[in-house]
Amino acid sequence: LNILVDTGSSNFAVAGVPDPDVTSYFNTELSSTYKSQGIDVTVKYSQGSWTGVLGTDVITIPKGIYGSYTINIATILESENFFLPGVKWHGILGLAYDALAKPSSSVETFFDSLVRQAKIPNIFSLQMCGAGLPVSGSGTNGGSLVLGGIEPSLYKGDIWYTPIKEEWYYQVEILKLEVGGQNLQLDCREYNADKAIVDSGTTLLRLPQKVFSAVVQAIARTSLIQEFSSGFWTGSQLACWDKTERPWSLFPKLSIYLRDENSSRSFRISILPQLYIQPILGIGENLQCYRFGISSSTNALVIGATVMEGFYVIFDRAQRRVGFAVSPCAEVDGSPVSEIEGPFTTADVASNCVSSISFHEPVLWIASYALMSLCGIILLVLIILLLIPPRCQHRYTDNDVVNDESSLVRHRWK
Repeated sequence: LNILVDTGSSNFAVAGVPDPDVTSYFNTELSSTYKSQGIDVTVKYSQGSWTGVLGTDVITIPKGIYGSYTINIATILESENFFLPGVKWHGILGLAYDALAKPSSSVETFFDSLVRQAKIPNIFSLQMCGAGLPVSGSGTNGGSLVLGGIEPSLYKGDIWYTPIKEEWYYQVEILKLEVGGQNLQLDCREYNADKAIVDSGTTLLRLPQKVFSAVVQAIARTSLIQEFSSGFWTGSQLACWDKTERPWSLFPKLSIYLRDENSSRSFRISILPQLYIQPILGIGENLQCYRFGISSSTNALVIGATVMEGFYVIFDRAQRRVGFAVSPCAEVDGSPVSEIEGPFTTADVASNCVSSISFHEPVLWIASYALMSLCGIILLVLIILLLIPPRCQHRYTDNDVVNDESSLVRHRWK
């Protein structure tokens, strides 16, 4: 089975029944080692969801990590907008922390099981390739997933690390954005509202609405195209050029500044237009059409595949940090389309750009249950008060009568 590697969720799940949009599925009845736990599980993503049943089975890693290991696996029985037409994957491997695991954080994640049983280091790294290649929707442009370490052949130059702010998603701290070398001049907290995460399961670079608007304005202002349809920026329209043209030279470079492990320093990861002006497969004979690889978000800044395809990304859970290095596969026509530079001073930004209040999903559930309990108690008290017969009656005098002229003001009654 082909599995989508997702650093933005924490369940390992595969198709467990036939589906019109998947070519293969896991038939648990044919597995002598599968054990159902009989626990229903539902996972919702920013797009799509699935419902299935939790179980365990034995897996082997085909290269490098020898032995057999028992892991939790969900078999997907129903889904909505999850398996899509043309996709070539049959499941998802969630590599985020157990805080995001469903139905609860007690479900040990695939990678935690591997670290515990195989005794490998608590670190994995990901190289996503596909820079400049047409977007086919298959999500199978290739790359490498290294479990338990770092592979030197998958990066060039130095690795720059930024601390993980919270261990649920891979939440990091973004200090500023530049378009064409020009700072957007936004408060750094805007970039981290309500979180900034590194998520391989998200296709685009997603930006909070205020940041997105500022980026679009800056790109439109610095690009060599003065008239541009708003539909292109919102993702509802494509932009097309003659196949002999390369429109990337018309657009500016985009840079994201991340706080270094030394908090007084930062470094920047930059992507060239070849990564965010993305060719679409098979439209027109003489035209090549492109989509905008950046979108707006209501709840996070998400460093997705649009950016990650430029870098070798190290998820160093042992030292609570995410590393970035330039990827050798991030080249178009022989030229690199990503850069890392630093260090820079952080004297011009706040000492903390991340809100101190962080609402994790489990905390939200606890708060919801607490409010429901409180409402239930209040309702019960009201019902009891209504059922208790009145013990005394008050005889109203003329002075007690509520009228519009006096009592509304005097007694503050409405």
